[in-house]
Amino acid sequence: MKKVVLTVAIVLGGLSTYATSAFPMNATPKIELVAQEEFKEIEAEALPQAVKDALAEDFQTATLDKAYVNDKQEYKLNITVDGAASTVYADKDGNWIEKE
Repeated sequence: MKKVVLTVAIVLGGLSTYATSAFPMNATPKIELVAQEEFKEIEAEALPQAVKDALAEDFQTATLDKAYVNDKQEYKLNITVDGAASTVYADKDGNWIEKE
């Protein structure tokens, strides 16, 4: 009887080790770091003429509330269009940039 119990224990132990080895034991969640872009506030007069022209052309009823610039010369513009606040991004040539 002892041999039967010992044999069953060995067989079950071997099967459980085989079954669990398919799963990664040290599964750690992947962490993705996104660097925040640093924008510095500037005066509206300091905007390049191309950005001012693009704003006037594409957002005729918008008023510029604040303007920011980063190291890559990308501009963040806080505007109000028909009472709704919005943020748009442009490069130094007045091309609009999609950002999340």
